[in-house]
Amino acid sequence: MADATDTTFAAVAEQSALPVVVDLWATWCGPCRVVTPALEQVARELAGDVKLVKVDVDAAPTLSRRFDVKAVPTLLIMHDGKVLARKSGAAPASALRRWADTTLAGIR
Repeated sequence: MADATDTTFAAVAEQSALPVVVDLWATWCGPCRVVTPALEQVARELAGDVKLVKVDVDAAPTLSRRFDVKAVPTLLIMHDGKVLARKSGAAPASALRRWADTTLAGIR
């Protein structure tokens, strides 16, 4: 897992050799705190296949605008700097794993 900001996102996420699950979250967001353990579980299960990157939208307003974040958490799956999938709201680990597996099936 890695944290990214407006200034580090390109190096941390967009230039990653692995596909990236981006968690656009906020410290004040209850559902964000609920989804974090589920995302971390999925990242552990997919270790070596994906990288989890967390972005605090309050600390990264440019990224928040760029990805048109209307609600948090907003989750993205990116590869080679392109958004492959987007999901808003909290979900259990099993649903997040299915979402990731389905999205990543085309690039594995």
